[in-house]
Amino acid sequence: MTKVIYHATMSLDGYVAGPGGDMSWVRGFAGGPNEPVDRLLDRIGALLIGGGTFHGTPAVTAARDTDTRPASSEEGTPYGGAWRGPMVVHTHEGDPAPVEGYEKIGGDIRAAAGHAIERAAGGDVAVLGPTTAARLLMAGMLDEVLLHVAPVLLGGSVRALSLPADRPYRLTEVERSFAGDVTNLWYRVDRG
Repeated sequence: MTKVIYHATMSLDGYVAGPGGDMSWVRGFAGGPNEPVDRLLDRIGALLIGGGTFHGTPAVTAARDTDTRPASSEEGTPYGGAWRGPMVVHTHEGDPAPVEGYEKIGGDIRAAAGHAIERAAGGDVAVLGPTTAARLLMAGMLDEVLLHVAPVLLGGSVRALSLPADRPYRLTEVERSFAGDVTNLWYRVDRG
């Protein structure tokens, strides 16, 4: 059965991006051997990427030469080229033209997630983007969360998950491990 898994690296103070949306800090902590990431890459059938993650903030987009390297490593591909497959972007009204290799799906998050699940063809869907992950969680469509906690304090900008304070969401630990200085936290979302 396909699982929808939010996957992100965050700072110790809970941010996935620093001031101005800067994510260059992640490079110092990603790319090394990390067994949970390797297992996840073997399971992924498709990516579901949020529009903000796909395009970046205006400051980040302006710093890029082009808008063809969204949610990617310096190599220009998600996961540094270690994974290839269908990539679905949850878009918003007025989104720019298509980018080769990415399918854009607008409208309700459920439609975008359903399309990504279909494209995963029995594999799991990795979610890249905190807003998309939060929307999926609130819609009851997020199954797991894999966070890599890096020993850095960013002090603000984009939180790993921003949710309304109307209710708690309980998680059950699946796994806790370490890869160098990074702590891997893998949780299952409790449905109840």
